[in-house]
Amino acid sequence: MTNHHQSTRGRPRVAFVTCAELPDLDPDDRLALGPLAARGVAVEIVVWDDPAVDWSGYDLVVLRSPWDYARRRDEFVAWARTVPALVNPADVVAWNTDKRYLSELAAAGVPTVPTQWVEPGRAWTPPAGGEYVIKPAVSAGSRDTGRYDLTGPEHRELAVAHVRRLCDAGRVAMVQPYLDAVDTAGETALLFLAGPGGPAFSHAIRKGPMLTGPDLGEVALYKEERIDARSATTEQRAVAEKVLAVVPGGPDRLLYARVDLIPGPDGEPVLVELELTEPSLFVGYADGAPERLADAVLTHLARRR
Repeated sequence: MTNHHQSTRGRPRVAFVTCAELPDLDPDDRLALGPLAARGVAVEIVVWDDPAVDWSGYDLVVLRSPWDYARRRDEFVAWARTVPALVNPADVVAWNTDKRYLSELAAAGVPTVPTQWVEPGRAWTPPAGGEYVIKPAVSAGSRDTGRYDLTGPEHRELAVAHVRRLCDAGRVAMVQPYLDAVDTAGETALLFLAGPGGPAFSHAIRKGPMLTGPDLGEVALYKEERIDARSATTEQRAVAEKVLAVVPGGPDRLLYARVDLIPGPDGEPVLVELELTEPSLFVGYADGAPERLADAVLTHLARRR
């Protein structure tokens, strides 16, 4: 690693972008630094809103852990549009940082978790019963997210208050049925990394269930997750490929993609989220994944020569 005032003596100069709360990156991302150095790439860890940074001095700017963007999304998207050689590209960032993209994917035939959107200023009446997840359309790290059993009056009141709190802050709330298969099967994240022919499947992980009850206003940057290696099924791979095929602008521009799936009521995989902005890539959970991430960076550097 070098700082952003040092010469890299002709080596490709790449920024790994983070936030001030993670000045040394997420530890998982650091696993790619050695393979990149071995490939002759000089990587610098840079905070996205540091005014001293000259972004034009980098051959590639890779979004990694700028996880404080959710409360400053407009500022973050505006910044992304000023950065040359940003991956994933700024228009993808603008589209993917508002979870209303799920409606577009559903309209394109992608199986997704059914979602009700509550705009600021709109009244919301909770369903008569059942478990639901409430979260903002712009969020990261499972912040401002809660799980509610609407058969009970206390949870109904808390759910209404959660939606109101989000809308009063000018945020769009999303309400989704809680798919209880996640309690046993967990969530499967499929990771894709750029290659000569476009994004290629790299590995998969299992995330254990995280939501145990209502949102209590935690202010941590992100919620801790239980992660294990997992093999993706043929059905999961097929859904993930279908998701990537309908990304605006096409998938070939992507350096990375993470497709998060859970079993639907019929057991078939459905999309929870498509992570194209700053996802954890979990390269520490699969042999060769740090090297594949380094090669993905090289693929994008070669395209810009």
